[in-house]
Amino acid sequence: MINHNSTLSPQSLARIANLQLVARRVVEGFITGLHQSPYHGFSVEFAEHRPYLPGDPIRHIDWKVYARTDRYVLKRFQEETNLKSYILLDTSASMGFTSSDFTKLQYGVHLAAALSYLMIEQRDAVGLALFDDSLRRLLPPKSVRSYLNLILTELGSAEPSGKTGVGSALHRVAERMKRRGLVILISDLLDEPETIISGLKHFRWDGHEVIVMQVLDPLEMSFAFPRDARFRDLETDETIITQPWHLRQAYQREMNRFLDELKSGCRENGVDYALFDTHRAYDFALIEYLNKRKKLF
Repeated sequence: MINHNSTLSPQSLARIANLQLVARRVVEGFITGLHQSPYHGFSVEFAEHRPYLPGDPIRHIDWKVYARTDRYVLKRFQEETNLKSYILLDTSASMGFTSSDFTKLQYGVHLAAALSYLMIEQRDAVGLALFDDSLRRLLPPKSVRSYLNLILTELGSAEPSGKTGVGSALHRVAERMKRRGLVILISDLLDEPETIISGLKHFRWDGHEVIVMQVLDPLEMSFAFPRDARFRDLETDETIITQPWHLRQAYQREMNRFLDELKSGCRENGVDYALFDTHRAYDFALIEYLNKRKKLF
C-alpha cells in the first residue's frame, strides 16, 4: 500500500506545479484556471470590454480593438466554466506485475496523483474511477483543494485485484458522465484491443476529450528473461514453465502487433495515446509528455 502523504514529494511537486495539462481539442475551455467556453451561444455570451491591467492574461486581449484604437482591452464573458475531468485507473491484478520495486499500479497511482494535483491547482474539477472488470470506486469531479486529500486517500489504498475488463469499465463510466470533459485512462491495457477501442469510442461519441496512458513494465515488452522461468497468470493463477529465449521473437512480434493495433485505434478515433515505461521516473516522463502536448497549441 502506498502512503498518500508520500505520493507527491516536494521535488516532484516543484517540477510539475508550473505545468498545465492542455487538452488536444478544446473541450469546454482552456485548462488554465477559469476557462472561457468555446460553445458560443450555448452557455457563454460576450458581455463587455474592460481595460487591460498588469497581470491579466494576454490571451483575453481583443486584438481587433487594439488595431483600431491602440488601446489594450480584455473581453469579458457572462459565464466562465472549469474543465471537468475523470482519471480512470486500472486496478486489476495484472497491474501488480513488476520486474523491479515499482509495480504498474504504483506507477499509475503516482501518475494519477500528479495529474489530480495539477488540475486542482488550476481550479479544474477532477474525479477518479478505480476499476478492474467492474467499476469499483467512482468519485465525481470537484475542484476544491480539500478534495485532493480524498483522491489521494483512494489512490493510496488501491491494491491490484480482479480480472481485467477495460472495455466494459469504460462503458460504465461513460454512461455516468453527463457533461463533456476530459477522460484520462491509466492502464496496462492487457485486454482485447477491440473492446478497449469500443469503450474509447463511447467517450468520443459523447464529445469527451480522451487521453490514454498505457503503463507497461519493460520485461512485458522485451520478454528478456535470462533463464528458464515459471510464469503465473496474476488473474487466473495458471502457471507454465518455459524457456523464454525460445519464445522471445514470437512474443515480441505479437506485442508489437498488439501495441500497433492500440495506437492505430486511438489515432483513428482522435484519442491521444502515450506509452509509459515503469523503469523511467514517472514525474520526468509525465513532464515530457505534457510539454509535447503544449507544443501542439
